[in-house]
Amino acid sequence: MIEFASATGVRLASLTLGCCALALTAIVPLQVACAQTPSVSQTLDDAHRYVTAPLRWDKDDWTVFGGTLAVIAASHELDSKTRDHFASANGVVLDGKDLHSTRDALPAAAIVAGTWLYAYSIDDSNGFVEGWNMLEAAGLSTATAYALKFAAGRQRPNESTSADRWFSGGDSFPSLHATAAFAIGTVLAESGNDRWRWVRRGLGYGIAVGTAYRRLDGNAHWLSDTVAGAAIGLSTANFVLQRSQDHRLARGMSVMPLDGGMMLSWTMPLN
Repeated sequence: MIEFASATGVRLASLTLGCCALALTAIVPLQVACAQTPSVSQTLDDAHRYVTAPLRWDKDDWTVFGGTLAVIAASHELDSKTRDHFASANGVVLDGKDLHSTRDALPAAAIVAGTWLYAYSIDDSNGFVEGWNMLEAAGLSTATAYALKFAAGRQRPNESTSADRWFSGGDSFPSLHATAAFAIGTVLAESGNDRWRWVRRGLGYGIAVGTAYRRLDGNAHWLSDTVAGAAIGLSTANFVLQRSQDHRLARGMSVMPLDGGMMLSWTMPLN
């Protein structure tokens, strides 16, 4: 049994969530997205491959999946303690109301809007691709989160004092806000060149962790809800970034200098 020290105060859940998020980041490899003009057909193909991805998993993929489930299960053991901390500090009432849903969604939405506006202002094709990847990652991860919410039926901490009220018609697991924030934040963090990587990662992951923390502070979710959301968002963003790179490499023209001239080549997939 893991015990919290009472002196940690308000840092309790943020540190726990941060450690879980870092653990998930360590077991989910990330790829940097490269410029490729998005299309509806590519997005539909990505959605199909996303849904059917487990059919192509190898041993390493299943190991990562098992490790992620272990992190979520470990955080579940801390659900009641985390909830009690925030409930005692904020005097939460079991009324089932989520008063800060819109507020907690704004930071992630601002990332997407800011990315598109900046790309438009300087006419940057890479920025448009990055914004598209954010929307795709958010859309796919949100669909996954909704499906799991329906299947789990877990009651929120503002509806029940028990962390084990599953299949009770609730919609607590996983946290949709955390899912979308980590999907969008990861795309921001791992896109672009390495010159501003530390800034991107600080902003992207910082907003994602901050969003998850606010969901705990508002008593809208259990700790394991936010950790599961982080896992979905991270892995979905990884998938989208990898697919973006695959699309870029699928077709292309290259010029190679040779003695006395040059060679022009065109590559395209045969399957």
